[in-house]
Amino acid sequence: MAMGGFKHFIFRFLGGLALILLVHAQDQSGFISIDCGLPANSSYSEETTTGINYISDATFIHTGVSQSISPELKGTKQHQVWNLRSFPQGIRNCYSINITGGIKYLIRATFLYGNYDGKSNFPEFDLYLGANMWDTIKLENASISVIKELIHIPSSSYMHICLANTGRGTPFISAIEFRPLKNTSYVTTSGSLALISRADVGSISNRSYRYPYDVYDRLWLPYNFYQWKDLSTSLTIDSQSHNYYQPPSVVMSTASTPINDSAPMQLYWEGDDPTTQYYIYMHFAEVVKLQPNQSRSFNITINGKPWYGPLVPDYLYTTSVFSTSAMSGGKYVISLFKTESSTLPPIINAFELYSVKDLSQSETAQDDVDAIRKIKSAYGIARDWQGDPCAPKAYTWEGLNCSYNGANPPRITSLDLSSSGLTGEISADISHLLMLQYLDLSNNSLSGLVPDFLVQLPYLRVLNLERNQLTGSVPLQLIERSKNGSLSLSVGENLNLCGSASCKKKNKVVVPIVASVGGLLIVSLIVVALLWGLKRRRTQPIAMEDTESSMPNMSFEAIQRQFTYAELLKMTNNFERILGKGGFGTVFHGYVDGTQVAVKMLSPSSVQGYQQFQSEARTSMGLIYEYMANGDLDAHLSDENSNIALPWKDRMRIAADAAQGLEYLHHGCKPPIIHRDVKCTNILLNENFQAKLADFGLSKIFPTDSGTHVSTVVAGTPGFLDPEYCISNCLTEKSDVYSFGVVLLEIISNRPAIERSEERTHISQWASSMLAKGDIKNIVDPRLPGNFNINSVWKAVEIAMACVALTAARRPTMSQVVAELKECLEIELAQTKEGHEGESADSIEMMSVNLNTELNPLARVLIVVGSTCL
Repeated sequence: MAMGGFKHFIFRFLGGLALILLVHAQDQSGFISIDCGLPANSSYSEETTTGINYISDATFIHTGVSQSISPELKGTKQHQVWNLRSFPQGIRNCYSINITGGIKYLIRATFLYGNYDGKSNFPEFDLYLGANMWDTIKLENASISVIKELIHIPSSSYMHICLANTGRGTPFISAIEFRPLKNTSYVTTSGSLALISRADVGSISNRSYRYPYDVYDRLWLPYNFYQWKDLSTSLTIDSQSHNYYQPPSVVMSTASTPINDSAPMQLYWEGDDPTTQYYIYMHFAEVVKLQPNQSRSFNITINGKPWYGPLVPDYLYTTSVFSTSAMSGGKYVISLFKTESSTLPPIINAFELYSVKDLSQSETAQDDVDAIRKIKSAYGIARDWQGDPCAPKAYTWEGLNCSYNGANPPRITSLDLSSSGLTGEISADISHLLMLQYLDLSNNSLSGLVPDFLVQLPYLRVLNLERNQLTGSVPLQLIERSKNGSLSLSVGENLNLCGSASCKKKNKVVVPIVASVGGLLIVSLIVVALLWGLKRRRTQPIAMEDTESSMPNMSFEAIQRQFTYAELLKMTNNFERILGKGGFGTVFHGYVDGTQVAVKMLSPSSVQGYQQFQSEARTSMGLIYEYMANGDLDAHLSDENSNIALPWKDRMRIAADAAQGLEYLHHGCKPPIIHRDVKCTNILLNENFQAKLADFGLSKIFPTDSGTHVSTVVAGTPGFLDPEYCISNCLTEKSDVYSFGVVLLEIISNRPAIERSEERTHISQWASSMLAKGDIKNIVDPRLPGNFNINSVWKAVEIAMACVALTAARRPTMSQVVAELKECLEIELAQTKEGHEGESADSIEMMSVNLNTELNPLARVLIVVGSTCL
């Protein structure tokens, strides 16, 4: 009879399955294995024991010094601890590692001093997981590794692992590893689990086991006791069955039993802190073929109180016994007693003991994190800004102050960038720091206007813009707030800036003009022709004003011009060449001053076209676009007659381009814009196969004062529509994220969003079924050759699956998607020696923008009536 609060599972299967799954485990699906200190762009397979593939840590951190352990130790240690990264500079140094949020991970950090510095001076320092203290690392032997393990479910799509210098020696780290676990295993009522002991009881090899013996790469250490004797079998134990814990067969094939048949078996421990909570997991399997007159059954007690029993281990099958709630502090003695009817004493094959870690301290609110990182990138701020900006409190970034409100995420309330060498305009990303109270940008070389978005910061109390090169007029509302005492405003020593209400107001005409600049990832709207309210016979021109643009390297200059219907006929050679048709009308090929353009015309008979056209250009009725020579992405994916499929690196570059376009709509426009019709046919490719987002006919402005969503009639394309939006009519930016996830799966697999069969299977369901089998290679377009980096594929698929999560809250933002797709592309490009060789100059320039910089608002301008993109 089972006793309260504990469970056991008995799982059976055919013996051969263990070997099949062990071979399959070679895929290392979802493993993240980082060799800290390994030279950049290096990787290897640790062939001597585990066969695990390790990569350099260079892309995860930008500080520290690569070191090597003493040569005499290398021959006795696994490859991943030969190198290490030490941190002689800075108080806190942090790794930023992209993972899959919501998945349970075993996280392992390894430290081997190896006398790398020749000083035989053992350091002590603190280890943090995000905002939370993980443990203190104390080294006492140069040749013995210190290993820390956590079982933890990250809430975001990235994880910070930080080392803090506490003044007792230089921090360092040898390896970082993430291993996905089943979410149904190691369940706690609260907190995460820190490993105390994981024991292979009765080991006859006296060696440790990990991957590939353990599919989760847990580390099992031999455990023997002088009052116990060992039992073993050469047969396979069902460790690879549906047991959630899956202890390895090699571990379960050995066990211990008391030398004295009537004696109990006891495990005991005592915690240093009586408030510490524990979970224990015990694994049993009979390894002896019992005779008809033999039996083995036993009860388990904790501190003399019944816990579980009677337990009868099954021959060659695993039984796992564990607690469903934590055991609180103090001293514990676990005893195994044979029952009166049993002829044999108890046995135990393996056990795991964990303490509960409270890692509930939230990191900074994601919007604030995204904003401050973009600000850092835009200005090239050279401060030691690592890890989370606000948490823990002791390591808040220099120049920031934050608010802390219980369990709520910290928020940035103060930003001091005075005398930081800032140039360019005041970054629009500051507008996303909604809780900002204090902003000091003084003593820099900032130029341009004082932006209106500063007025929209509701809690701003201090604004210091002194001693810059700002021009124009300070927004009137800022001046009024300064006069009524609600804002301390300082704007002195800006020679061309007027800081009073008497400044002459200048009316500005905003015309929808878009320049195709560098890596701009939204199809360029060149000219808006206000023609189509006219009859064809009307010949007098309609005036159109354009603002002058000072943007560098424009594909087209913004000019003042009048257009007539006759000029439009000439431009398109009497509408000779049709590029495409849609619900709004027809798109024609044409030339403006020798430059190819696409002319979008509204069909007068199309009510849908008129409405969509108004959505895109408001009162304008004719649009002239940048010409995209290579058409839409869908045509290149679905061209089954083509013998040359888009290479993997080109697919990742296209995906990253399109993602940046969406990110720009969501975060670069004020108010933001939701596209609502993201699909492969709306991603266009220019002559260099640079992707740009197109067709804003269904786009919706998302007023920032409307709350978390906009209620609207569902619109979009079946297969790409966010299911949550379809049900609730609540539109959010995460609706675009879902659609992009479907597009990314199409890019990866070359399958349609909805299968053309009776089952009408959605691509996300198909991908999920393939992932369940670990069949990553068959997710990739079969037309592609196999010379792509499998890690890049895994990351791309994981990004796509995160985007198509059924609930919006579990999807990443487009900023997160962009960052992860850049890493996919970097991984792929790092594999090839030729790097950028063979690419055109334009392509190389574009690649540089995509990989190495954030979106620069100054170089990506889309002016849309009613929504200002900065």
